[in-house]
Amino acid sequence: MAENEDGQDKTEQPTAKRLQESRRKGQIARSRELNTMAITLAGAVALVTMSDSLGEGLSQLMRSAFQIPRADMFEPLAMLRRFASAMQDALLMLAPIMLLLVVVAIGSSVVLGGMVFSAESIAPKLSKLNPMKGLKRILSAKGLVELLKALAKFFLIGGVTTLVIWNSLDDFLGLGRMELGPAMDELGSLVGWSFVLISSTMILIALVDVPFQLWDHTRQLKMTRQEIRDEMKETEGRPEVKGRIRSLQREMAQRRMMEEVPKADVIVTNPTHYAVALRYDQERMQAPKLVAKGVDLVATNIRQVAREHQVPVVESPMLARAIYAHTRLGETIPAGLYLAVAKVLAYVFQLRASQDEGGQKPSELGQLDIPEDLQVPAATEEA
Repeated sequence: MAENEDGQDKTEQPTAKRLQESRRKGQIARSRELNTMAITLAGAVALVTMSDSLGEGLSQLMRSAFQIPRADMFEPLAMLRRFASAMQDALLMLAPIMLLLVVVAIGSSVVLGGMVFSAESIAPKLSKLNPMKGLKRILSAKGLVELLKALAKFFLIGGVTTLVIWNSLDDFLGLGRMELGPAMDELGSLVGWSFVLISSTMILIALVDVPFQLWDHTRQLKMTRQEIRDEMKETEGRPEVKGRIRSLQREMAQRRMMEEVPKADVIVTNPTHYAVALRYDQERMQAPKLVAKGVDLVATNIRQVAREHQVPVVESPMLARAIYAHTRLGETIPAGLYLAVAKVLAYVFQLRASQDEGGQKPSELGQLDIPEDLQVPAATEEA
């Protein structure tokens, strides 16, 4: 099991941040065996597929190269021009194969980890020149795996090559009894298909190496639990800082809520533990809206602000608990509380009218009917 410098076991899968940092550093899963297999097999198939056109082109190139006009024999630069022309023709013939190999090389190299360019990964590092570290890499478990892979490739490819040549030995010996033209064609076919068969053995090596490289890459990026905790602290912030931020946010929210209390039409209390402030505008609101609520100290502050701004305070424990439990700030009260709140607002409006006009005060509210599904027992709410 992998360990970090502190000796802690790396048992946790890498986080998204760890994977992103590894890509930024150019540390991604790569398989050289996959690249070698793809390039070798693509080259072999391309040579077999294009063998006829390549053979014809090379024949014409050889004929034209060795047919030298007499005038060119006496011109110093003529041979150089003929050589440049021959090289240009040869490159044009090989250009499709070369282009195919370039595309395959790029595609096979990015099929695992994708296209990544990292200046950090190509920057020179003096630590790589340390012979002790180099010896440590050679003698490491990964170095041993690479040695075993090299030996496995040697024996596998060598064995397949031996079998291919042994099975085709009669065909190769039979070329000596054929004419030169047909013999060359048969030789090209034998060599080409032998190359394809031998290259196909690289598929088996790639099928083993690709999962290993993916596993080894994930193993190297594994993290300890402490590393994950440290990363979460860096990403989300330390608990004490987050707690302070939440505290400031609550204070700001309470200040904004207290600014709405003077605008309320009525404060319904429990009478001491809970307080809710309701506002109702017949022209703009379909139902009364909760503009402030709180318990204990916050409830005391709401009542104090209400008294300072002469906002009526009505004691109705069951209604206060129901509104507090089932209504969020800024939302209208539940439909089941419409009747009870309407009685409270009617009482408040009658009370104001009696105070302004000097009439008789309205009778006490008494017990309000609260639907059973909205009732909140006092013991449960206080707990």
